[in-house]
Amino acid sequence: MKTVTRIALSLAIGIVLAITSAWSQDDMTIVDNAAFDNPQRTPSVFVHDAHNEAAGIDDCAECHHVYEDGKRLEDESSEDQSCSECHDLKGSGGQPSLIKAFHTSCKGCHQAQKKGPIMCGECHIK
Repeated sequence: MKTVTRIALSLAIGIVLAITSAWSQDDMTIVDNAAFDNPQRTPSVFVHDAHNEAAGIDDCAECHHVYEDGKRLEDESSEDQSCSECHDLKGSGGQPSLIKAFHTSCKGCHQAQKKGPIMCGECHIK
């Protein structure tokens, strides 16, 4: 009986984890830096929904973009992918490296809008 209970509990936990991962960006509080083997800084603080609401970003493709032959596809979104699936650590394949992509997109937008953090310690809080 204990084995059946353990199996049922394991399945229930697995189902809950699978369901909650579908809404992971809604609950996101930091930028995932798992692709970096030895990060030099802490993950960037980023509360996904609060940021987008404050910034007035309604189109997911604003950040979750898709490019084909060097051109951005307007009606496509990469929100079901990790940034590191397209942007590797070295920037091979004509794509900016992962760190450059983060800094260009995030910091670049903050500079252009003259809003939001731009200094290292403002995003990478210890």
